[in-house]
Amino acid sequence: MGTTTPPRTLAEALRARGDESLAGLLRARPDLLNPVPNDITQLATRAGTRASVVRALEHLDRFALQTAEALAVAPDPAPYDTLLSLLTGDGLDDGEQRDDMGAAITAALPGALAMLREQALVWGEDDRLRLVRTARELLAPSPQHPSPTGLGPTVAEATAGMSPGRLQEILAATDLPATHDPVSAVAALSALFTDRTRMAELLDTAPVEALSVLDRLVWGPPYGEVTPNPTPPVKWLRDRGLLLPVSTRTVVLPREAALHLRAGRAHRVPEPAPPAVAAAAERDPQAVDRAAAGQAFTALSTIEELLKLWDGGGPTILRAGGLSVRELKRAATALDVSEPIAAFWIELAYGAGLLASDGETDERYAPTPASDEWLDLPAEDRWTHLATAWLAGTRTPGLVGGQDAKGRALSALGPELDRSAAPDVRRRVLTLFAELPPGTAPEAETLLRRLRWERPLRGSAPAAEGSDLRSRLALWTLNEAELLGITGRGALSAQARALLDEGEQTAAALLSPLLPDPLDHVLLQADLTAVAPGPLERPLADMLSVLADVESKGGATVYRFTPGSVRRALDAGQAAADLHAFLAAHSRTPVPQPLSYLIDDVARRHGHLRIGAASAYVRCDDEAVLNEILADRRSTGLRLRRLAPTVLAAQTDPGSLLEALRDMGYAPAAESAEGDVLITRAGARRTPPRTPPAPVPEGPPTPDDTLLGAAVRAIRAGDTAATVARKEPQEGAPGSTPSGTLPRTTPAETLATVQAAAMTGSTVWIGYVNADGAASQRVIAPVRVEGGFVTGYDHTADEVRTYPLHRITGVAELAEEG
Repeated sequence: MGTTTPPRTLAEALRARGDESLAGLLRARPDLLNPVPNDITQLATRAGTRASVVRALEHLDRFALQTAEALAVAPDPAPYDTLLSLLTGDGLDDGEQRDDMGAAITAALPGALAMLREQALVWGEDDRLRLVRTARELLAPSPQHPSPTGLGPTVAEATAGMSPGRLQEILAATDLPATHDPVSAVAALSALFTDRTRMAELLDTAPVEALSVLDRLVWGPPYGEVTPNPTPPVKWLRDRGLLLPVSTRTVVLPREAALHLRAGRAHRVPEPAPPAVAAAAERDPQAVDRAAAGQAFTALSTIEELLKLWDGGGPTILRAGGLSVRELKRAATALDVSEPIAAFWIELAYGAGLLASDGETDERYAPTPASDEWLDLPAEDRWTHLATAWLAGTRTPGLVGGQDAKGRALSALGPELDRSAAPDVRRRVLTLFAELPPGTAPEAETLLRRLRWERPLRGSAPAAEGSDLRSRLALWTLNEAELLGITGRGALSAQARALLDEGEQTAAALLSPLLPDPLDHVLLQADLTAVAPGPLERPLADMLSVLADVESKGGATVYRFTPGSVRRALDAGQAAADLHAFLAAHSRTPVPQPLSYLIDDVARRHGHLRIGAASAYVRCDDEAVLNEILADRRSTGLRLRRLAPTVLAAQTDPGSLLEALRDMGYAPAAESAEGDVLITRAGARRTPPRTPPAPVPEGPPTPDDTLLGAAVRAIRAGDTAATVARKEPQEGAPGSTPSGTLPRTTPAETLATVQAAAMTGSTVWIGYVNADGAASQRVIAPVRVEGGFVTGYDHTADEVRTYPLHRITGVAELAEEG
């Protein structure tokens, strides 16, 4: 057996991988699949592009990212021991705690390195580890973009372009032998800074103030500003090369000197293990489930109330999209919640497909037909529908009230509220909840610290709490989960655990016994109120919401009967007798006499006045009533005039006239052109069928195993076509072509070669140009040549295909394996 040659490029390293390893790369970095690479070389090229590398780095955990950052400041290539030393230090300042950290890093480094190799960010054997060039450029230090490690450039990089005379001065100040070769001078200075003993002796002679300057620069940023006449401590450091000039006013601490001061560590605090999520409180799991169920019921009631609020047509849509601040305040007042919470409920209903735009000229928000189907579901199924939509949705109501990148306000239901990271953060937060024992509420600070370890911000130190988007998404998730009933008293409920692990049916089955059963009765009071001691059955609740106004909500809902609410029921087509019968059938207490009198009194006056469209008119059989209206000063704006003893005309539309007379204390009724009373029924406005807003994905979706297998086969086949050995015509011979380009042969030669291959069953290499003009190279085994087409097994596509002969640029035989 021969020895294995180490890979010289990333493409060679990928080519040496097995199919399962290639599939793992494509699964971890799905952006590499769009479109499927033609071969391994194209895959390696795409894996090294800036956009793809940035995306891969942003999906690393903190220790894997720290490993990549250490490789970015290590020599290229770097042995494994050098990388380990950069993470653990040189051991000269170790105490017991540092020993424990070193052991943890030593144990975790192989896994982090395996992750970087799997994602094609690192390649090469352990004795020659290479970080892909794009990642090194992203993580390497520069004045504009300091390294995440806080290290500056090397001595060689910082002294590039420095005059030989200045190098000689530094050598003399550090007692190094003089040399006229700049390369040797830089090497001598680097050797001094990396020699622990000689470097310690040099720093022992430094002024105390100079050491203070180094302390401020050692962990970064390594750059500092100096005046034309620097202070003696700074001058001492600059004379000895411990501060090297970047510009006329900027100096930098070279990397070798900083590593000496850091005891060889690239990071101040390596984090080889994820931080634990601490428990803030431990509660009774059953109490948690009951509290979550209670909040889930409140969530359902709030969404139902919102749908009812916009039942007849909701607020208009802003020209730029979304809900105006005034309408959001109005909805918050109606729901009796704050504006941020109202924005959450509105966005939740929208994301679940229960609210949408009606698409009319005067575009408004309104309930969708799906909302009626949702209202007919059992309460537990309604909750699972909302919770599932929340988990998968990318709408982010926490952004409402903020500003976008251009300083424009972000409005509820606006087009700029999608954040693709939201589903991942929500599910990860709940997964961390689920890892704790039932009934345990986590500490928010430790939970955020864990999330930042799992997905740190590239290129910066750990962010302050809530300062980055993912941290804010996590905090919003904690609040929204409590509002929705996912958590109760800060801990994950059993029904939410089931929703995450087992699905909606199991979650609904666990939630159902915890929800109150709907009631079919109310308690009528003598003060014109009705008390609902619990949730009401939907027909009863719908009718009662028309007949009365909600006065207060809580464990029991209080409804108040008013002349306006009774008239609303009469306008909806109910007669006084119907209302009396309804109350008698659904009240556990006798119907109070004041309520009966109220209904009869409003019904007696209801429809006495009739309003229709002339522009508008009022008619009444009682002339005295019309005289009273004409004499009322409040009717001046209506510009009424008498057309007949029982008819008044108005210069306004019927709707405005109807509302004006109601404000004056009358109970008019609208009538049709035939003179019939128009019945206005609540809940008549619905949007056309709408689908819920589709979540905005965070990058390409993760491919399934079938797609991965097909992609790996296609890449392997394309690589075979690209690298297969083939017989090349001699230079200068007809059809000769430079190596690596498509073969070129005459049509006669092409036909003869493929016919011979079909007769002998051999495989040939062809160049092919498709109908779009895209050229490719393929390895085929011809089986039939007729009618100007060649049919054969295409090794590149792994299937039988037919190619027009006139689109084949040329053909070449494959070389025999020797």
